[in-house]
Amino acid sequence: MIPMATATETPTEYIQHHLTFLTHPVAPGSFWTINVDTLVMTALLGLVTFGFLYFVTRRATAGVPSKTQAFVEWFLDFVNGQVKSVYTGTTKLIAPMALTTFTLTLFMNAMDVLPLDIVSRALHAIGVPYFRLVPTADVNTTFALALSVFGLSIFYAIKIKGFGGWIHELFCSPFGSKPVLWILNLLFNIVEYVSKPLSHSLRLFGNMYAGEIMFLLVGMLAASGIAGTVFGVVLHFSWSIFETLIILLQAYIFMMLTVVYLAMAHENH
Repeated sequence: MIPMATATETPTEYIQHHLTFLTHPVAPGSFWTINVDTLVMTALLGLVTFGFLYFVTRRATAGVPSKTQAFVEWFLDFVNGQVKSVYTGTTKLIAPMALTTFTLTLFMNAMDVLPLDIVSRALHAIGVPYFRLVPTADVNTTFALALSVFGLSIFYAIKIKGFGGWIHELFCSPFGSKPVLWILNLLFNIVEYVSKPLSHSLRLFGNMYAGEIMFLLVGMLAASGIAGTVFGVVLHFSWSIFETLIILLQAYIFMMLTVVYLAMAHENH
């Protein structure tokens, strides 16, 4: 078991410590494990985030809104406007899906700016040796989100076009319905279908994982001496500003790709 990060720790041990998940096997001796920290943080953030939105909407008034209500209304209008700019169908689930995806992803990403060593030491004091704070830096989370969107896109494609229409599209689009082109069309569509959840999930995971690594590297620099501490503080502040932009941008991109993929499922080729 790797000890808490200290001044005597090597850079490798320090990074390994902070990049180790708090895991629990599904069964004794099982290959499958559960990342407990990812599940706990996702559930907690979902409860806080959507609980807050529910609380604000339940207390909304028709008169002059409070600052909190005005912000939530602006946020809802923003998401709804982004959905309308891409999706022109009649399905009422697309906007709620976009809102859920954007809000949850945003708050999961935002955990990246918490002071990692302070939180780690506090958890270690109560007997928790490892804990990853950023759920979206776990590829299992981003794949789960992307596969949920992928499953919904298949569902809507079959619902809108019918199972026969969906199969016809797999074999006859985009190069035509001649039998000689069926295999080529199918291969092309399989590549497209596989690439969607891969690109959707890995883009978010890669950016958030890289953000974690950068904060760890800056933390090691700050522990290298007085000059390193001063330079590390400046660099940490600068990177925090840049990482905030990444957090917002990646949540927005993930939401927009969700809307685009669901909108594509409604299109006929």
